[in-house]
Amino acid sequence: MQINTYENLKSSGSTWLGDIPTHWNTKKLKFLATVQPSNVDKKTVEGEEPVILCNYTDVYKNDYIDSRLEFMQASATEAEIKKFKVDIGDVIVTKDSETPDDIAVPACIAEEVEGLVCGYHLTQIKPIDLHGRYLFRLFQSKGFNAQFVVSANGVTRFGLPQHAIANAFTPIPPLEEQQAIARFLDFKTAQIDALIAKKKSLLDKLAEKRTALISHAVTKGLDPSLPMKDSGVAWLGDIPAHWKPIKLKRVAHKIIDGAHFTPTYVSEGIPFLRVTDIVQAKGGPIDCNEIKYIPEQEHLDLIKRCKPEKGDLLYSKNGTIGIPRVVDWDFEFSIFVSLCLIKMDREVLLPYFLQYVLLGRLTQSQIALGAKSNTVTNLHLDKIQEFWLTLPPIPEQDKIVSHLDRITQKINKNIESVETAIDRLQEYRSALITNAVTGKIDVRDFAIPQIAEGFAS
Repeated sequence: MQINTYENLKSSGSTWLGDIPTHWNTKKLKFLATVQPSNVDKKTVEGEEPVILCNYTDVYKNDYIDSRLEFMQASATEAEIKKFKVDIGDVIVTKDSETPDDIAVPACIAEEVEGLVCGYHLTQIKPIDLHGRYLFRLFQSKGFNAQFVVSANGVTRFGLPQHAIANAFTPIPPLEEQQAIARFLDFKTAQIDALIAKKKSLLDKLAEKRTALISHAVTKGLDPSLPMKDSGVAWLGDIPAHWKPIKLKRVAHKIIDGAHFTPTYVSEGIPFLRVTDIVQAKGGPIDCNEIKYIPEQEHLDLIKRCKPEKGDLLYSKNGTIGIPRVVDWDFEFSIFVSLCLIKMDREVLLPYFLQYVLLGRLTQSQIALGAKSNTVTNLHLDKIQEFWLTLPPIPEQDKIVSHLDRITQKINKNIESVETAIDRLQEYRSALITNAVTGKIDVRDFAIPQIAEGFAS
């Protein structure tokens, strides 16, 4: 793709923005738009007018807000409706987050939706001297968004005050140029997003293949000529005749979770692992630079009840659930309540065989069984204790583990390759947005194909 650059530049007066085209200007956002945090909550109050609510997840998960989304029903006063009614071109941004680097996430109103108002935990920005879709892309750019990272305040949850958004240093191209930038980015990001979607579909297929191979190996074995028998468990079906179905609690000495209190984090102390640490490791070494630490005394109190040791298995039970990890390191550590510790009888059950069992469909089905929704966010210990597994003799478990190690290693490498490609596409997308809205590239003469004209506004 051939893209031009601007010939004549000047200093913007801002470190994050750098040089800008000489015909661009800069101002604080409050002189270019109305910035107003919403106070319309999710409640339906008798006597108020019915509305539909553009809420946090609508904004966080979508670039553009239109009638295809399913909005929440709520109510608001006449004054609230008048003030927070959304119009085409409005930009809605999240003003709260669990981390300061995940804040001021924007979405743009792309369609007039009858009765739609901006909801609580969001800030509505109504452009006056800015093109809405250009402003939306500006919020997606790294430098502009970095202004809000440093302004966010909080400890466990971070909030963005109104003045931080209102005083954001804003580059201003001529209006026609703003529109050209928005059209260009709508077209190019749509292309990139389509590529990313294909890559993600491939990831799903690879993950499904891995799960299928694991599931067959840990429930049917490696030898298709083995005689089979009815497992006696209706949804488990036939298993090798010399295997036996058994509940996890029958082959585990202990199934217990970690700390039930808020730990005291210190710069130096005993490692304290959470679900995040297990997930981010992806089966590799635990990153000791990223984990939290607690005082030794808290650790000593915790291990009276829950003492993880090498060869035990950790299992995520809150948040991102169902991730198993064999403890393959020697250092002492404690765990949070979101992790379950399983100490098994290793004379009948190998840790790595159990890890594969917990990754298979048999366990996934048991997690979903009886769940009230498709998204399970908490897995109780009593449910984990009741997990069924099929138990082959130890030598056969060892062979299955070796076999699965070989075949999953190949699949995992393919998954890593696709994930790297997705990361690069996302980085390119982010860089393209930043370069376009800050004047690092000139897209005024970019020819938008006819198919992309529907994005123009």
